[in-house]
Amino acid sequence: MNKFGEKKDDDSESNSSELMLINLDKGQVIQEKRAFNETPVQPRKCSLVISQFLFLLARGDSFTPNEATDIFFAATKLFQSKDIPLRRLMYLLLKEFSTISKDAIIVISSLTKDVIHKIELYRANAIRILCKITDSSILPQLERYFKQAIVDKDPHVSSAALVSSIHLLKVSPEVVKRWANEVQESISNKSNMVQYHALALLHRIKQHDRLAVRKLVNSLIKNSVKSPYAQAYLIRCAVEVIEETHTEDRVYFEYIESCLRSKNEMVAYEAARSICSLKGATPKEITSAVGILQMFLCSTKSTLRFAAVRTLNKLAQTNPTAVIPCNLDMENLISDSNRSIATLAITTLLQVGNESNVDRLIKQIANFLGDINDEFKIVVVKAITNLSTKFPKKFRHLITFLNKILRDEGSLQLKQSTLDAILYVVNTIPDSKEIALSELCEFIEDCEFPDLSVQILNLLGQEGPLTNTPNKYIRYIYNRVLLDSGIIRAAAVTSIAKFGLLYEPMKEKIMILLKRCLLDEDDEVRDRATLYLSLFKEDNKRVLERVLIDDLPVPTQNLQRSLEAYLAQDDTTDPFDIGTVSTVLEQTQSPTISGKLSQTNQLGASSSPTNASTPGLSAAESVNQDLAKLAQIPQFATYGRVLKSTELVELTESESEYVVSCVKHIYKENIVFQFNCTNTLDEQRLDQVQVKMVPSNPKSMKNLGFMAIDQLKCNDPQSCYVSIGYNIQQAGYPIVSFTNTLKFKAVDVDPSTGEADDSGFDDQYPLERLEIVPSDFIQKTYTSNFKEEWEKLPDPPKPTCFQLLGVKTLKAATQEIISTLGMAPLDKTEQVPDKSQKHQILLSGKSIHTGTLIYAQARIKPDASGSNTDVALVVKSSDEDLIDFVYSAFI
Repeated sequence: MNKFGEKKDDDSESNSSELMLINLDKGQVIQEKRAFNETPVQPRKCSLVISQFLFLLARGDSFTPNEATDIFFAATKLFQSKDIPLRRLMYLLLKEFSTISKDAIIVISSLTKDVIHKIELYRANAIRILCKITDSSILPQLERYFKQAIVDKDPHVSSAALVSSIHLLKVSPEVVKRWANEVQESISNKSNMVQYHALALLHRIKQHDRLAVRKLVNSLIKNSVKSPYAQAYLIRCAVEVIEETHTEDRVYFEYIESCLRSKNEMVAYEAARSICSLKGATPKEITSAVGILQMFLCSTKSTLRFAAVRTLNKLAQTNPTAVIPCNLDMENLISDSNRSIATLAITTLLQVGNESNVDRLIKQIANFLGDINDEFKIVVVKAITNLSTKFPKKFRHLITFLNKILRDEGSLQLKQSTLDAILYVVNTIPDSKEIALSELCEFIEDCEFPDLSVQILNLLGQEGPLTNTPNKYIRYIYNRVLLDSGIIRAAAVTSIAKFGLLYEPMKEKIMILLKRCLLDEDDEVRDRATLYLSLFKEDNKRVLERVLIDDLPVPTQNLQRSLEAYLAQDDTTDPFDIGTVSTVLEQTQSPTISGKLSQTNQLGASSSPTNASTPGLSAAESVNQDLAKLAQIPQFATYGRVLKSTELVELTESESEYVVSCVKHIYKENIVFQFNCTNTLDEQRLDQVQVKMVPSNPKSMKNLGFMAIDQLKCNDPQSCYVSIGYNIQQAGYPIVSFTNTLKFKAVDVDPSTGEADDSGFDDQYPLERLEIVPSDFIQKTYTSNFKEEWEKLPDPPKPTCFQLLGVKTLKAATQEIISTLGMAPLDKTEQVPDKSQKHQILLSGKSIHTGTLIYAQARIKPDASGSNTDVALVVKSSDEDLIDFVYSAFI
C-alpha cells in the first residue's frame, strides 16, 4: 500500500509541476531573476528560474531587447558559481538571450577566461556562446582561442570549436579559412564526432574551389577515415565531385561501392542511396545498392526500413526494373505497423507492379488512408497519377480513389495535388472524362476552398459541353451562382457561358440563365453576365471564343504592371501592344548602378554617379528602373526609345572573385551593354572598372565609348556601360560576337580597418564571350489563328535541318528553341506530352525595328543515339533578311 501511495504522490507532484509550467507568467518569472544576485548563490533556486526562462522561450514567448538585456546581465552574475549543473544551465541561457539582448559583447572577457579553464565543460560552452556574439571585427582578436580549441585533446571542446567555426564562416570567412591547418589536424582525432565536424568544416572552407575539394576527397579516400559519420559525409563529397566535375574517374565510384560493405548501417545506407541517385552508376553498381536496401527492408529497426523503402520509391520513378527484386519484401511491409513505411511500400509497388494487382493495392491503401499525414498522401497521389499512364484501363478505380482523398479532410496543398492528378487522368484518358466530371460536380457542393471550386468550374465549362450529356452539369454549376461567394459565382457565370458557345442546342437556355445573373449583388458577376449576354445576342462567335476559350498569353501581374506603366506615360497616342509584355514572371535582384562617365569618341564629358534599381524587385520592375536611369544620362537619352532589354547573361561563375553579368539595351541604331559587376574580395578595391569589348566583325559595329565605375568595393554591386552603333539598312542585322575583358586598377585594402594603400596596379580579368543573337531583335507576339496566318505567307524552298547536340529530351529541346529564337509559343506547343516520341512547336514574333511579323514551325525528335535532338525548322516572313537572321541562330 505504501508503495502504491508513494507512486500516487509522485504522480500528483509531477502533474502539479507540469501545470505550474503551463501557467507560467512571463512578468513573474522576470521578477524571479533577482535570485541570480543573492549571496551566496543558491544553485537549486537559480536552476529553477533558468529552466522557467528556457521554457518560456520554447513556448514561443517573446522578450523585448531591454528585458533580454536585463536577464542576460543578471545571469552573468552566476559566473562566480562553481556548481557545474548550474553553470551548464547558465551557458544555455546566455546563448539563447545573446542574440536578443543589447551589448552582449561585454561578457567576452568572462568567456575568454572560461575558454582556457581547466574544466572541459566551461571551455566547450564558452566557445559556443562566443560564436553567437562574435562579429567580423572581434573575431581576429579571438582567433588564437579558437585555434587552440580546435586541436584541444578533449573531444567535446574540439567539437564545439569546429561547429562554432562552421557558423563563423558566415560571419568572417577569410579569418576562418586561416584555420585550415588546425582543422586538417583534427581529422586525425580519435573521436568519431570530431572527425566528422572537422571534415564538414574543411569541406565548407574549400567548397568554392573545385580542385581543392577534389584533392581533399582523394586524400581521404586513400587514408580512409574511421568515423562512420565522417565516412557518410565523405560519400556525399565524392558524389559532389562526380556531379560537379562530370568526371568519369572510377576511383570515386569504387570508393562509394566499397562503403556498401561497411559494417556500419548508416555508411552502407548512405552509399546505397548515393549510387541510386547517381546518373553515371552502372547496372552492376545499382544492383549491389538495391541488394543492400533489400536487406534493410527486413531489418527490425523501423528507421532502416523507412530509409530503404523511401530510397527504393525514388529509384522506382526513374528505374523501375531495378526495384523488381524487392517486390516480395515490400509486400511484407504493406502490413507494417508504421503507416509511413506501409504507404511508401505500396506506392513503390504501384510503380513497378503489374495490372493484375493494382486493385488489391489500391484497396489496401484505402484501408489506412486516414492514419497517414498529408505529406504521404501526396506521395500516394503522385503514384496514382503515374499509374494512370501505365494502366489506362484502370481509370475507374483511380478516379474513385482520388475522389475519396479529395472528399476527406486535408490541407489545400493535398487537395490541389489531388485535383491536378484528376485533371491529368482526364487529359490522358479521354474515357475517364464523364466519370471525373460527375465526381467533381458532387465535390464542389461542399468544397471549402474557393480556388479549387473556381478551377473545377473552369474545367466543367471546358469539358462539360463536349460530353454526351452536357445538360446534367448545368444544375451543379447554376447552384454555385445561387449559393456561393462572389468569386465562385463569377467563375460559374463564365462556365455557363461556355456551354452556350460550345453546345449550340443549349444557347437559348443559357441566355435565360445569364439574364437571371444581371441582378446579382456582385459587380464582377453582373459585368460578366452583361458581356456574355450582349455577345450572344450579337451572335459574335469570334469574340466569344477569344474571351471564353483563348488563354491570356501573358501573366496577369505582368499585364497589369505594363498597363499601369502605359497609362502613366505623358504620350499615349500609340496603342498599347500586348506583345511588349514579358511572358516570364520571376524574382531577380537588380544590382545598383553607380559610376562615372569616362568616355571616348561621341560620348563627351563625364557625369555624376547615379544609383540604380533597388534590390528585391521583380524582373520587370528592375528593367523599368534601369531604363529610367539610362534616360537620365544625357549621352544615352539622345539614342531615343529603348526597343528591348534582354535577359541577364552571366559572364563569370557565381563563385569567382569578380562576378559580372550583362544586360543588352537595344535602341534603333545603338546597343548599350550594361555590365553588372560585383567584387567579392574584401582585401581589394577596384578603381576605374570598365569592360573592353573586341567584336568578331568590326565592320558591322561602331564603338561609341564606355562608362566606367569609379570605385568597386567588396560586395557593393555597381554597373559600367559600353555603347556601340549599328545600321540595319546599310549593314543588315548584326551577326557578331565579342571577346570581353574586365579591366581595372586593383588597390589593396586592410579588411580589419578598411584603409586602402595609396598605390595600386593595373589588372584585367577575362570574361565569357557575348553574342548578338536574333532573340535580341525579336519581340513576342500572339495570334489566335496561327494556321491562317501561316498559309498567307509563301512557302520556303525546304526546311532547315540541324541537331541540338547534348540535348536529350524533347522538353529541353523545346525550351532551348523558344529561348534562342525569342518568339512566343502558340497553342500550348511549349508543353510536351509525356512519353512523346516527337513534337511540333509553333512560334510567332515580330521585328522590334520594322514590326514585320515572323512565324516559325519546329519539328523535333530524338536522334538514333538518344543523346541529341534532330530539328527541322521552317521560318516564314515577308522580310527575307529577317528570315536569314533567325536561321543564323542555329546555323
